[in-house]
Amino acid sequence: MSGRRPGPGEVRLARAWLTRAVEPGRGAVFDLVSEVGPVEAVRALRAGLAGGRATALAEARRRQDRAAEDLAEAHRIGARLVTPEDREWPDQALRAMQVAYDREHGSARSEDGVELTPPLALWVLGEPRLDEAFARAVAVVGSRAATAYGTAVAGRLADGLAGAGWAVVSGGAFGIDAAAHRGALAGGGLTIAIVAGGLRRPYPRSHESLFARIGRDGLIVTEFPPDATPQRHRFLVRNRLVAGLTAGTVVVEAGVRSGALATARQGLRMGRAVMAVPGPVTSHASAGVHLLLRAYPEVVLVTRTVEVVEEVGMLGTDLADRPQAPADPRDRLAPLARQVLDGLPSVGVAAPDRIALACGVPPLEVLRCLPTLELEGFVEATPTGWQLGPAARVRSRR
Repeated sequence: MSGRRPGPGEVRLARAWLTRAVEPGRGAVFDLVSEVGPVEAVRALRAGLAGGRATALAEARRRQDRAAEDLAEAHRIGARLVTPEDREWPDQALRAMQVAYDREHGSARSEDGVELTPPLALWVLGEPRLDEAFARAVAVVGSRAATAYGTAVAGRLADGLAGAGWAVVSGGAFGIDAAAHRGALAGGGLTIAIVAGGLRRPYPRSHESLFARIGRDGLIVTEFPPDATPQRHRFLVRNRLVAGLTAGTVVVEAGVRSGALATARQGLRMGRAVMAVPGPVTSHASAGVHLLLRAYPEVVLVTRTVEVVEEVGMLGTDLADRPQAPADPRDRLAPLARQVLDGLPSVGVAAPDRIALACGVPPLEVLRCLPTLELEGFVEATPTGWQLGPAARVRSRR
């Protein structure tokens, strides 16, 4: 090992090389970099001398070196490589992932086989600083095959979160992801797409105009070099960043095999807030959401933006107001007076004894309540008995 301290340019080149040479989220490579630094780690990996699993993980691509070309390509498209050595590196946001990785280190992998390994570097398109963007961020995820209900709910939640000063994070995919991004943009807020491929042509390509706007007004983030293609396993690995870089994850719609459920489970492993929006019990698109709510007591049911903010916001300050029942003029009456009022017919008049019989209140108590009800406008006296007044016919405000 060389005694000379590597310069910033060498470190950046080394981390760029690592993003191409090894698939992200590999604990053995992360451990090697943490132990000897990125430059020495690259030297060992390229020479096939790192030993153990790290060498095996880099074997297929260790002879390739396109780090300089990748950095130049990123510069050409207006992107940048952000590394842990940079001031904008989101240390605070990644702390939960680091803690979870340290806790699970050496243990059996989860059911989806994803290690909660912090990223070695992030390719970024967009002007906002990563540390500031992820300081107040919430993930909104769900099914690609979303229903009209799901896209409407996701858009409304994202719009509300944007208005409350929270960045909305998702994966840029069809369905719920796209609705979340568009909702945040409509709300004038920041949205971040974390994608499973390169920044040159983010996937899916049919979202080109959406990605163009996100790249202009928000951020597109990935662990993969600019020309990387999306592959199935990369989406699962990407999901750990969606869950780990945000204060919480909201699952709006998800089938029982949806990748959004993997994101939620990874969030739970990191101690992040996980929330779920219920759907119709007859909808297959919400079956995974309901399964999540049944299987994990930690998952919180949410229906409104304020409920999401209550879960991820400051303790004691970002509290959601409780939904109020529609106002009813009868609410201000005493229980006995309400019971007497229930004894009056909806049409026509009734004598006090008939009212007493209908409501089960002694006739003397009925006679005591009727004048008060008349003063409040709930009943009216007639020559032949009592009838409902205007106040009793006012419908509850909606």
